[in-house]
Amino acid sequence: MSTPLPHEPQRAIDPTRESFKALFERAPAQGPVQMLNLLAFKDTAEDGGRTGRQAYAEYSKAVAPLLAAVGGRVVWLADAHHAFIAPPGETWDEVLIVEYPSRAAFVAMMQSPDYQAIVHHRSAALRDARLIVTTRHPA
Repeated sequence: MSTPLPHEPQRAIDPTRESFKALFERAPAQGPVQMLNLLAFKDTAEDGGRTGRQAYAEYSKAVAPLLAAVGGRVVWLADAHHAFIAPPGETWDEVLIVEYPSRAAFVAMMQSPDYQAIVHHRSAALRDARLIVTTRHPA
């Protein structure tokens, strides 16, 4: 795999061992966390026959009951039109914020066999993604 040039954004789809380790080191163990998702869809999903957006919609439908089962919820979903301040060439199609009651609830969902059975739809759909763990500032 070649190293991206400084002006080329690095692509990322799935979490790594390092990102899980950092999650436990940096995100608070107690209280809700909000996951900011930046999503860029493939024109055609890897598994063929549908667009990336269609494959992601299938993933979203399948993940909804799993999200609810751990007490999570979609807080906000929007189409992205223009990355006003971003590296050249970085574009996004959707922005999504999902809230979980805790870091543990998020991890439990991701590690569940039911989630593992559907995550391929997400991977097939995305050209690029960011998943940023956040917590709200006190009011």
